[in-house]
Amino acid sequence: MSILETIPTPARSAAQAQPTGHDGAVHPRPAIELIEASVVFGTGEKTVTALSPTTLRMERGDFVALVGPSGCGKSTILRLVSNLIRPSSGEVLLGGREAAAKAVRIGMAFQNPTMLPWLTIEKNVMLPLKIVEPFKQSFQRDRKGAYRDRVHALLAQVGLKDFAGHFPWQLSGGMLQRANLCRALIHEPDLLLLDEPFGALDQFTREELWQTLQELYLDRKPTVLLVTHDLREAGYLARRICVMSARPGRVISDRAVDIPQPRDIGIIYTPEFVEMTQGLRELIAQIRK
Repeated sequence: MSILETIPTPARSAAQAQPTGHDGAVHPRPAIELIEASVVFGTGEKTVTALSPTTLRMERGDFVALVGPSGCGKSTILRLVSNLIRPSSGEVLLGGREAAAKAVRIGMAFQNPTMLPWLTIEKNVMLPLKIVEPFKQSFQRDRKGAYRDRVHALLAQVGLKDFAGHFPWQLSGGMLQRANLCRALIHEPDLLLLDEPFGALDQFTREELWQTLQELYLDRKPTVLLVTHDLREAGYLARRICVMSARPGRVISDRAVDIPQPRDIGIIYTPEFVEMTQGLRELIAQIRK
């Protein structure tokens, strides 16, 4: 029996009324909705379709992994959700409102940690508190007290308790990514966007950091959208895996991962898990042809 369960994706309209339950109470909108959203760059002969009309829905606290061939538009979806680019057609909604119209607190982590080399790890992790509302209003007052305690508590949670005063060049790649996750979470984001954050690390370090990220997710419950080429990473971390077609990409498969959390790292070596990842691999191989 497969541990992937296909999720139906009914068509939705941004014009729909605020959803209500059987009790008549108003329920919150999903954290993220892409409604037939597409992205086209350039004009005329230089036109490039980066993303075909795509629909994707994520509830608050969900964890979705995007997988698919290189260049299929996975990172384009991250840029849409973070409002770095606007859709050429369709809509991108955060909490039921257009992404451009609603200020949503977002944390981001990429393959390269991009720490500022002249700042200590403590000060690098603290940066979002300096620039993101509502924290920046009290930054000068709390940076050596409550905010410093917040940073140190998070660093301790990922095993960096004794490295707050070190500089980035004094840490290994795995340690830097732990600090990078702390920086992405320090300001309590509603959305956590991850673009292959562990892609440059060796397999053993990646597996360690998968466990670290799982612990942070279960502890803080942000809505997480992960772009990865590692199918084991997707299966271990995510609650749902969305497969995208080759360019111009769109979501062609949306399946729940039927494994209770927290997950032990040993799950990735079980026959059921291997069968799941092999099925994903075969699907991606088919759509690349």
